[in-house]
Amino acid sequence: MIALIAAAVVPVTIASAQPVPGAFTVVETGRSYGDLQQAVNAVGNARATIRIAPGTYRQCAVQEQGVIVYEAAEPGTVTLAGRSCEGKAALVLRGTGAEIRGLTFSNLRVADGNGAGIRLEKGALNVAYARFENSQQGILTADDPGSRIYITRSTFTGLGTCENSAGCAHSIYIGNYGSLTVRESRFERGMGGHYVKGRAANVTIENNSFDDANGKGTNYMIDLPAGSVGRIADNWFVQGRDKENYSAFIALGAEDLLHPSDGLQVENNEARFVPGLSRSSVFLADWSGSRIVMKGNTIAAGIKPYEQR
Repeated sequence: MIALIAAAVVPVTIASAQPVPGAFTVVETGRSYGDLQQAVNAVGNARATIRIAPGTYRQCAVQEQGVIVYEAAEPGTVTLAGRSCEGKAALVLRGTGAEIRGLTFSNLRVADGNGAGIRLEKGALNVAYARFENSQQGILTADDPGSRIYITRSTFTGLGTCENSAGCAHSIYIGNYGSLTVRESRFERGMGGHYVKGRAANVTIENNSFDDANGKGTNYMIDLPAGSVGRIADNWFVQGRDKENYSAFIALGAEDLLHPSDGLQVENNEARFVPGLSRSSVFLADWSGSRIVMKGNTIAAGIKPYEQR
């Protein structure tokens, strides 16, 4: 459970790009800062929690080192909106590790179409009780095969675009990481691209909802283009009408294969179309030719359970 700050805080009701006295507190030292970057710099190459007072902030930060927890004083009351550092994201992370607790990331857009709530360039990442909304991407990462990413109980809404020369952006786009875990999260109202695209060697995608009913120009729900092992289980998928590509719900190995996929488990999922829609699609389209374990899935009429491509 996220600890709540004991002292009284004054909510910031408009997006502020100016320092806000006392907004960002380094818990371990008790020192407060008006600017998020100042708080990050104060942590340096240490481990610390930055607790953020309720409000909407037009601020961003770059973490170069250390392990930092970015925590809302009251979960759901803190938004980083409309400002990206280095033309990338509200939080650009390249330290040893980071954790996000209870923050909202909103309206992040940059010239190359990759504006994200979080740009992870290296290191481990935990995300819990977060919200990513109305931006080009939610989370975008580089490659770090020795690190892992864990996302739980978060919402991704109004994300993705294929309107820029850099290619499509997605709700989540994970590079070649050691492992990716996504649990108990909601993906909805995609605006292009895929909901989850990841090149991680090992994936655990469990107990999520993928609601494409109000999506516009979207593609796959899950795309594992480099091959992956692990488990995709107990998820709920609804494919909407407005698709750029409705040929599959899940795609495996459609690009350069980096990892084996033999033994990938796809179990106990439910997949269907939005009410009133009739078309043909495939639940799992496989370019890898791997041995996939599929069982217990509930697949609606018109959806072929598996197809090798």
